[in-house]
Amino acid sequence: MQHFDVLVVGAGLSGIGAAYRLQTQSPDRTYAILEARDSIGGTWDLFRYPGVRSDSDMFTLGFPFHPWKAAKAIADGPSILEYLHETASTYGIDKHIRFGERVVRASWSSEEAQWSVETSQGSYTCSFLYVCSGYYDYDSGYVVDFPGQREFQGRVVHPQQWPADLDYTGQRVVVIGSGATAVTLVPAMARTAEHVTMLQRTPSYVASRPAHDAFSDRLRALLPEKLAHRLIRGKNVALSTALYSAFRKWPAHAAWLLNSTVAKQLPESIPVDPHFTPHYKPWDQRLCLVPDADLFEVLRDGSASVVTDEIETFTPTGLRLQSGQELEADLVVTATGLRMVALGKIEVTVDGRRVHPHDTFVYKGMMLSGVPNLAWCIGYTNNSWTLRSDLTSQYVCRLLNHLAATGTSICVPEIDPAEYDAPARPVVDLSSGYIRRAAAILPRQGSTGPWRLRQNYPRDLVVLRFSPVADGTMRFKRAA
Repeated sequence: MQHFDVLVVGAGLSGIGAAYRLQTQSPDRTYAILEARDSIGGTWDLFRYPGVRSDSDMFTLGFPFHPWKAAKAIADGPSILEYLHETASTYGIDKHIRFGERVVRASWSSEEAQWSVETSQGSYTCSFLYVCSGYYDYDSGYVVDFPGQREFQGRVVHPQQWPADLDYTGQRVVVIGSGATAVTLVPAMARTAEHVTMLQRTPSYVASRPAHDAFSDRLRALLPEKLAHRLIRGKNVALSTALYSAFRKWPAHAAWLLNSTVAKQLPESIPVDPHFTPHYKPWDQRLCLVPDADLFEVLRDGSASVVTDEIETFTPTGLRLQSGQELEADLVVTATGLRMVALGKIEVTVDGRRVHPHDTFVYKGMMLSGVPNLAWCIGYTNNSWTLRSDLTSQYVCRLLNHLAATGTSICVPEIDPAEYDAPARPVVDLSSGYIRRAAAILPRQGSTGPWRLRQNYPRDLVVLRFSPVADGTMRFKRAA
C-alpha cells in the first residue's frame, strides 16, 4: 500500500491549484492527485453542452500564479480546459495525477495518525486528505419526472449528459430552466435550431457584461504580464466585492437596477415582469451572467423566446402548460439543476465511527469539526471559485508546515455542540433549489468566529494568509 504525505482528491481547478501550492509552499511533502475520470479539468471536462462558459472573469477564475493570456475575459469551456492542461503541464503537476481512481472510502486511525483511502482501483495511506472535488454530483444532475414525459415522441436531454452526436439543426427546442445553464444554452442553440424557447417556472436575475474587458486589454498591452495580471485581478476582486456588498445592503435598489437594465435590452413583445423579475432578493441566489448580452440578442431577433409558466404535462408533440398554452418541440433540454454532494460522496470514518457531514460544522470554510487532518476545498458563490480555493490551499500548506515545525501529526478543529447555538444552515447559504435539496447532507456553518463562512475575499485573505493557525480552536496532537 503506497503512502503519501498528502492525497488530493480531484484534478479540476481546485486540485491543480492545490498541487501547485503544495509544490511551492510545502515542498517537502509527497503528494498524489486521485482523479475519478480519465482526464483533468473537473467541471470543465464534464460539461459538454453548447456554449458552456464561465460565469466569472478569467482573471479571477484563473490561477494567480499562471496568468490568463487569452483575449476573452469571459471564456468558453474548451478554452478553460486548455488553460488547465497547460497549467498542469507547465508545473509538472500532470505527473502526479492517477486517473480512474475514484475515492470511495477514507478511514482515519488516531493511533497511526493517518488515513487509509480506498479507491475503485486500489488502496493508499496518507497523513492528510485534501478533497478538491467540489460539491456537485458528477454522476448525474437533478432530474424531474415530468407528467407524461414518456409519451413525448421527441428527445429529452439533460445538459450534464449531453450526447456527442446530438444534432438539433432546424429543430424546435424547449429549454426547461432559468438558471446559468439555461441562459447559456438558449443563445448557443438558437444559432442553428429553428427556434428555442426558454420555459421557466420562475425567473432569475440576469446581468450582462462584455466578454472582452477593454480596460484589461489596455493594461496588458502597456505593462509586463505578471504586473498587469495582478492589477486586473485586484481591480476585478474589488469591483465584485463592492457590488455584492451594495446589492446585499440595498436589495430594493439592486433589484430596480437589474430589472431596468434588462428592460432596455428586451424587445417590446417581452415584458421584464414576469419574465425577468424574481420574487427573491438579488444574491439570495446567484446572478446569471450573459456575456455580450447574447441572450437578449436572440430574444430580439426572434430566434428565441421566453415563457414563464408551469408544465401541466408532456404531450406526444411537446408540452402543455398550466395556462393551456402548448409548446411544440422536437427536443426538450431539462436544465433543471444540479445535485450537490458532500466530500465527493466519500464514506468517511474516524476511529471506526461513521462521519455524517451534516452533523459537523465547517471550520474556516474548509475543515469539519471533529475530523482530523482533512480539508474540503469549496469556493465562493458570490465571486470566482478559485479566489477562495487558492486561499484554502495556502492555508492547508500553513497547517502542514505548522505540524512539521511543532513535531505534531494531528490537527482537528473541535467544537462543543452543547455550548454552541448555531442555526441549522448549510455551508452554502443560498436559497437556490439545488442547495435547499442538499441541506440535509451538507455540513453546517455557524454564525460567528471560524465556524462562519463569509463570502468576503478581502477578509478571508487576511484571516487565512496571516492569522495564526494555532487559534485555540484547532487542536494539535501527537500520535497515540
